[in-house]
Amino acid sequence: MSLCCGVECVVIIGFARWVWKRCAYISGNDSANWTLAAPGEFEPIPRMCRLILAVYEKDLHNPQFSPQHGYRLNPDWVIKRVTYEQTQGRAPPYLIYTDHEHKEIVLAVRGLNLYKESDYKTLLDNRLGMQMFDGGFVHHGLLKSAVWLLNAEGETLKRLLEESGKEYGMVFAGHSLGSGVVALLTVIVANHRDKLGGIPREKIRCYAMAPARCMSLNLAVKYADVIHSVILQDDFLPRTATPLEDVFKSIFWCWSFVQLALLVAFGLFERYLHSRRCGRFPPEVRTAIPVDGRFEHIVLSCNATSDHGIIWIERESEKALQKMKEIDSGTITTPPKVQKLERMRTFEQEHRDALERAVSLNIPHAVTTPDVEPLKDNGTEPSLSEGDQSSQTESTSTGRKTNLDEVVKKRFKKSKSGNLVLNKYVSAPNHNISID
Repeated sequence: MSLCCGVECVVIIGFARWVWKRCAYISGNDSANWTLAAPGEFEPIPRMCRLILAVYEKDLHNPQFSPQHGYRLNPDWVIKRVTYEQTQGRAPPYLIYTDHEHKEIVLAVRGLNLYKESDYKTLLDNRLGMQMFDGGFVHHGLLKSAVWLLNAEGETLKRLLEESGKEYGMVFAGHSLGSGVVALLTVIVANHRDKLGGIPREKIRCYAMAPARCMSLNLAVKYADVIHSVILQDDFLPRTATPLEDVFKSIFWCWSFVQLALLVAFGLFERYLHSRRCGRFPPEVRTAIPVDGRFEHIVLSCNATSDHGIIWIERESEKALQKMKEIDSGTITTPPKVQKLERMRTFEQEHRDALERAVSLNIPHAVTTPDVEPLKDNGTEPSLSEGDQSSQTESTSTGRKTNLDEVVKKRFKKSKSGNLVLNKYVSAPNHNISID
């Protein structure tokens, strides 16, 4: 009898400990060790949120759902606005905008519409390991939508880039379901840049707001230099697997535990729950390229679903940006610890470290260097790119050197004088995707 009582006590204590850890877990734990973002890095985020919100408007000259401080865009610069009827359910509605102020061509895609059957079909069109692309696995339905979008608007985007000039960049922005579409669209464009007139990789950017998990970890780390994910505090979707049944499961359990927490709030934990779970933290922007511990726990919070809304993301990001600018514009008596140029180098080093970390964790198909820029046949012999230079360094995570001889054999050949000459006939990788 005493043994049974002892076992019950252990089980009850273990369960109570598990419940306490789940209820006490906050979203700040995911980014506790991340570095603070600079205002220049974060500046495009509120602007991209407003462009995504503009997709919902039928007439930007007479907006009905204007954000708190307005859209702050020129309606005459909108090139095209496409609805569900025009996409025929193959992709969410989107908008193409030429931002002459910031010298960008922007393609913004709206999020999931709970009333549209086509959006559910896109989410459900996937199985684990069903679609492989570029050495990793991606969501099949979202990839199909991204391919359709590129085939439909590739010529338009190419024409706009040619007319605008080489100083203009290509930006993809999306929210929720749209974030998965634009993320995979960015991966495709980065591998098939000839579809947009050979745009340089550094001119391509993607901003995924409240992103869905649509690609394997090795691809997420590989393209971390061009794809930027934005997650607001307790958002449930980035912490949930992509299949639709898992999404609804997360919503159900979030609200179930929230209701339980609200009942407990009338007891001893009322003040704690009100300040930690149902309130909003002051906006603070942190950035990193995490490899392990990437938002693996659902946060039991009253804001788990509201933080997913693009309206809240725009509002909080604008508030955070203004706060960062106020701090940055204050009286500075000492120079900043990290200069702007040094910060760029730090990010590049962080990207290389993340790639090596992915290899050290034995993540399938992980590589130590990102793809090298395709070579241009212009009669010159370019120097090794940064990706090639990093491939010459010793991989500290694996404890062995990268095979530089294989890289040299593929990309260079020896001339009669014995010097290395650029091999102009290097074959491009073959991807399992049909792009017209």
